[in-house]
Amino acid sequence: MPPPPMKLKQSSASASSTNQSLTTTATSAQEARLLVHETLRISATLASSAPSQSHAQPAKQHLPQLLHHDQDFVGSSFRLICCEEIDGRRWNYVAEPDSSSSSATTFKKGSFRALSLHSPQPPLDGLMSFVRSYVVPEGFPDSVIPSYVPYMTWRALKHFFGGAMGVFTTQTLLNSVGVSRNTAAPGAVAINWILKDGAGRVGKMLFARQGKKFDYDLKQLRFAGDLLMELGAGVELATAAVPHLFLPLACAANVAKNVAAVTSTSTRTPIYKAFAKGENIGDVTAKGECVGNIADLLGTGLSILISKRNPSLITTFVLLSCGYVVSSYQEVKSVVLHTLNRARFSVAVDAFLKTGRVPSLQEGNLKENVFNFPWVKDGPVVLGPRFKDAFQEPNVYLAIEPFFEKERYVVTYNPSKGKVYALFKDQAKSDDILKAAFHAQVLLYFMQSSYNSQHMYQKEKKDEFLKFEPTAKDLEACIVESCKMVSTKYGIFKSKAKEQGWMMSEAHLNPGRARLIK
Repeated sequence: MPPPPMKLKQSSASASSTNQSLTTTATSAQEARLLVHETLRISATLASSAPSQSHAQPAKQHLPQLLHHDQDFVGSSFRLICCEEIDGRRWNYVAEPDSSSSSATTFKKGSFRALSLHSPQPPLDGLMSFVRSYVVPEGFPDSVIPSYVPYMTWRALKHFFGGAMGVFTTQTLLNSVGVSRNTAAPGAVAINWILKDGAGRVGKMLFARQGKKFDYDLKQLRFAGDLLMELGAGVELATAAVPHLFLPLACAANVAKNVAAVTSTSTRTPIYKAFAKGENIGDVTAKGECVGNIADLLGTGLSILISKRNPSLITTFVLLSCGYVVSSYQEVKSVVLHTLNRARFSVAVDAFLKTGRVPSLQEGNLKENVFNFPWVKDGPVVLGPRFKDAFQEPNVYLAIEPFFEKERYVVTYNPSKGKVYALFKDQAKSDDILKAAFHAQVLLYFMQSSYNSQHMYQKEKKDEFLKFEPTAKDLEACIVESCKMVSTKYGIFKSKAKEQGWMMSEAHLNPGRARLIK
């Protein structure tokens, strides 16, 4: 049975007398209280929790937020579509039925709306949450052992004193190379130099927010960092052409190079760990760094010999940069990882659907796309999105939801964005998320096949699929076929992936945290 309609009301937008305004406000407040109580009751029922008096009390606290969301609707009857939760914060999605239609699942266009069931977050809490996203690991404190806090406290103090000492040592070095102590020059130059280094440290700190991507998408981040390193080197060379812009250019270059340093440092251990067979990761790391230092010294010596002949600066930089980027690309492509992140998972499922076999570790890593940079938006498959991103209108959700009644997830295709979305229910476990990711790849495969069959004789661009808008019947047919295939093929895919040595975990797919509450 569909949930009962909910009455939402706002004050009239037209001018009215003071007495009428007061009367309307009082009436709206009373109806809003009833709305809040009803909304919370429905949410509690959907969450299978017993109703209690404790639920009725917080209702008044949520009143201002709900009124804020509903100010555009007057005297309309709304129906609850679904509930959503993200990190303990809940939303109800409602829509207004179309009275001109005989169907109970037809709604007025543009009436789809999210109702927040929580009070606005205090500014201080928002600021602290923002800071925590930069300075502590995700899941802190449960994601680390207790000794992490004292270690990082003393480490922060060490760097504080080291940074303060750096100002004086830099000034001393400038004095030692001939800058007069009796003028303001050494202090000014030292401050400029410290500002340049400080900008680099800020860039390093901001990029550290990538968090778990350093563990799962380390190839993509490592290659992106190397590209930023070359960009920083190019900006440094540009200071020769515009010396009066030395400080801003040097700061920008240092930001890029420090971000590259973060990616190199953060991905170094997982990469060396992939090479170590036993408890010799320390030895492998030490020898790897030694090889890098030897090659760096040899490159420095060669550059000194070349510079004595006064070659073209631009030509030399272009040639060396090309060599650097090509070497970096081949470096990350040669790493063989056993985990299935999103990129390798996509390669494995696509090969399985086309050939019936799961690629080997070497084959899967070789076909992985390392150009998927962290600042680029999600690919064609999105895991754990917000409900409002996956569905533009409630009709689509109500039409496909019965197909996933026995599953702990819902998979759909949004034609306006050209992406497949996998939404998780609140009961979803690790295997449910893996199954949802597999289902999303299967649905994407069917959608692309449907698109290719309709445009077989047309020369389309590669990104034309993003504009593909199937009919409701075509989408429903693709979802039905995908459900049939997943029910028979998912277990086979898991066993074959295990045979090839792949490690499957929902954490490696780094899904979103949104959950549907039922």
